[in-house]
This record gives sequence, structure tokens and C-alpha cells, in this order.
Amino acid sequence: MTHASTIQKIFKDIGVDYRDSTDSNALAVHTPIDGSLLGRVKCTNQSEVAAAIARAHLRAQSWRNEPAPRRGAAIRAFGEIVRQHKSSLAQLITLEAGKITQESLGEVQEVIDICEFALGLSRQLYGLTIASERADHKLLETWHPLGVVGIVSAFNFPMAVFAWNAALAMVCGNTLVWKPSEKTPLTAMALNGLLLKACASEGFEPLGMSELLIGDREVGATMVAHPNVKLVSATGSTAMGREVGIACASHFKRSLLELGGNNSAIVTPTANLDLVVRGVVFSAAGTAGQRCTTLRRLFVHRSIYSKLVPALVRAYAGLPIGDPRDPGTLVGPLIDERSFAAMQTALEQVKQSGATVHFGAREIVLGESSFYVRPSIVEMPEQSGPMLKETFAPILYVTPYDDFEQAIEMNNEASHGLSSAVFTQDLREAEIFTSARGSDCGIANVNIGTSGAEIGGAFGGEKETGGGRESGSDAWKAYMRRATNTINYGSSLPLAQGIKFEI
Repeated sequence: MTHASTIQKIFKDIGVDYRDSTDSNALAVHTPIDGSLLGRVKCTNQSEVAAAIARAHLRAQSWRNEPAPRRGAAIRAFGEIVRQHKSSLAQLITLEAGKITQESLGEVQEVIDICEFALGLSRQLYGLTIASERADHKLLETWHPLGVVGIVSAFNFPMAVFAWNAALAMVCGNTLVWKPSEKTPLTAMALNGLLLKACASEGFEPLGMSELLIGDREVGATMVAHPNVKLVSATGSTAMGREVGIACASHFKRSLLELGGNNSAIVTPTANLDLVVRGVVFSAAGTAGQRCTTLRRLFVHRSIYSKLVPALVRAYAGLPIGDPRDPGTLVGPLIDERSFAAMQTALEQVKQSGATVHFGAREIVLGESSFYVRPSIVEMPEQSGPMLKETFAPILYVTPYDDFEQAIEMNNEASHGLSSAVFTQDLREAEIFTSARGSDCGIANVNIGTSGAEIGGAFGGEKETGGGRESGSDAWKAYMRRATNTINYGSSLPLAQGIKFEI
């Protein structure tokens, strides 16, 4: 069975309509496994973008009036239908994004988990009652839907990122327009189709609930600029996020940005090195280095450097690389030739500077347009050059350090601030790292790597990572507007601050 016929079978199995487009401007979708064609998807033109946003805007007027627990019922149904098709959806992610099967299954599980979280949240959308300084008065904080939420997602988590946003935004009373990556439109079509089916199964009109926009950056730009899109949640590169942020600011609308991450970990003299090797290899080589939370910089205390680095090199040398569908594979392909070229450029730069480079070359060829590499370890005497620039590929820069405070400074020197970690058995070091004078990242871990976050905590980072927060904790507040209400239940009209204004 060809990859293209497998795609057709998956859509048939999950009950979502899909046919290859015959449009002359259709988007050709290829698998990174061997470069072969998966299908052709019709792109959304400018008039269709406007019509989709209009449908979402109209639907938002009635959706906001549904009781939040009823909105939660739609998300519960969404999670249930995704659970029923978990294997097929994971297979689709692997074919289109190149992720190994275990990681694809994990991503689908994230969709299920966030639906469960959002279901509980639908009964916990609470505000505050605030003590008033005036007699017979009450202050309240209430939360209300924004309207239409625009979502821009990236190729590396083609389902989970949408679900993080969609589940919370919908229980908060919003409708959606979704612009997925041009590299993974098929997963978007499948997941969006299941969401609409879930809404219909609970008796809700699906039209306008979640509108899918397929196309290039112009489609995204139109969505971002549209006055009826009240929040844009964008996941991707810092360059993309900067454009989105500026565009949203010019229209005085909200943006929720989840951008790049030049993530680091510190390994102290007391660290459990067996734990370190396992944590580092998954964080640095998992998803072929194509996570925003991928470990890219490793600072190792000089006293253990000569022991740890050879152990990492041995582990990298034995990593099974190949077809992501094979059960034994741990590292699949890079998404495309552009990613491969960026990796090779970065490695050439550090070679010219005298760094020691382990691995990084093209490993196997399953097709002329597939790019498999052995993840690279680069030994740098000090943090400089490409280390301070995120290359979205499996390159791990390793640098020795002498003083713990120095290591924290190096951690914080990057322009991004997403994820970070420390490996230590010293309680004081762990507490310093997670304190105000420690890591300046949105995620600061102890004795685990930088990737693999749970949905229960708010996910996001600082600086050029954008400052946004998605998923758990109180991230739901980003999808609502806050109102402060003052209620006078007395018969007089005292003014705040003791002001007297008598007529």
C-alpha cells in the first residue's frame, strides 16, 4: 500500500471526508519518510478566509450563551472520539510529520488529556469577590468569552498545539479559525473534522465552530489582521511571532505567542550521570531535535566533563535511526531539506571555529527528498557563536563550567527563555536554579530534561519565546476578557477614596 492510499484509508476509518484536490493551486503534501506524495489539498483563498471568519463570528454569538458545562460536553465528546481513533491519528502524524510512532501516540494522548482538563475547567471558570471600601457595596471579577480565537500551529506538533488552544478556548465560549502549517494540513483536516463531528454528536451546530484555513503566510496574515479575530495564538519561529505580535499590536488585539527555544541544562558534580544520559538524549535527540523544548546547550561541570561527554557520544552512536514507523526507531527524519541545510550550515560554522563535532551527517537515504541525520554533539570550549542561535535540528552544544553561578548566567544568556533544567542532588543548587535568581525561563526543571511537559502546568516562555502560556494552570484566562463589577445594594451613594460630591 502506498503512503497516499494509506492516507485515504485513515480518513475513511475515522469518518472524515477527504479527497485529493484537482485545483491547479492545490498544496502538494509530501512525507518526510521518503519524500513521496501524500496528497493534494485545496488552499483557502482570500474571500474564503473572510467567509470562514464571518461564520465563526456569527457562531460565537450563540456559543457564548451556552452554559460552560454544556460547552465542556462538546470537548468531552471530542476527547472521546479522538481516543477511539488514537492509532489512526498517530499513524497520520508519523506519515506527515515524520515523528516516530511512540511520539505520535504521545501527541494524540495530549489531545485526549487536554480535553479531560478542559472538561473539568468548564465547571471552574471562576472570578473573585473583592472586599469593597464602601458600605453596602461589592466588587466582583467576572470573565467573558472574547469571540473568535485564531490559531496558528507548527508542523512539529500538528495536533497537540491546536488542541491545547481549542479545548480551552471553546469551553471559555469562543469559536475558532485555525491556520495549520503548510507542511501538515492533512493532520489538521482530520482533527478538525473530528472536532466538528463531536460537536454535532452533542447537538451543537458545527458550522462556524472551528474553521480551517489552508495556505501560506498570506492566509495567516489575513486572519491576524481581521477585526473579528480577537486573539491570535501563534506557535512557530521567533521571526514569525514578531510579525504576528506587531500586527496584533497595531490592531490593539491580543496575541499569545509560543515561539523558539534555545534550551539548556546544567549538570553539576553531584548529578546521577545515568539519569543525565537518559534525560539528555531524549531531550536533545527526540523528535529529531525538532521541538521548541529540544535541549540545545549543555553545561557540564569540568570535574565530570571527561566522564559524561564520552558516555553521551556512545549513546548517540547507538541511536537507531530510520523509518519512524519501525518499532525500534528512536530518531526519524528531519521535516525537509531546508532543515537539513540549516543544520549543516551550523555545523560547518563551528568546525571552522575549531570545535569538536561528533556526528551530524546524513545517515540513510530512503528517498531523494528524505533527510535522516545522526544527531550531533558539538564540544565548545565556551559559549559563543551558533550556540546562541536556535537551529531547529538535533545539535547539542556541550560546554564545561567551573562555577554554578556562571552556569546559570550562561543559561540565561540566550535570547530565548522557554525551557531549562538542572541535574543535581544538591538541594541548594536545585532551589537556586528554580528561584528568582536562577533560570529566567518559563520552564525550569530539576533532574529531568527540557522536553516532555505535562498538560497540567502552563506551557510557555519568556524573552524571544514570546511570553505566552498555553495548556494547564490558569492559561484559560488568556482566552477570556475580564470585567470588574461594582454592585451597590444599599440606598446611599458613597464614593471611593472618600470623595464628597453632593448635589
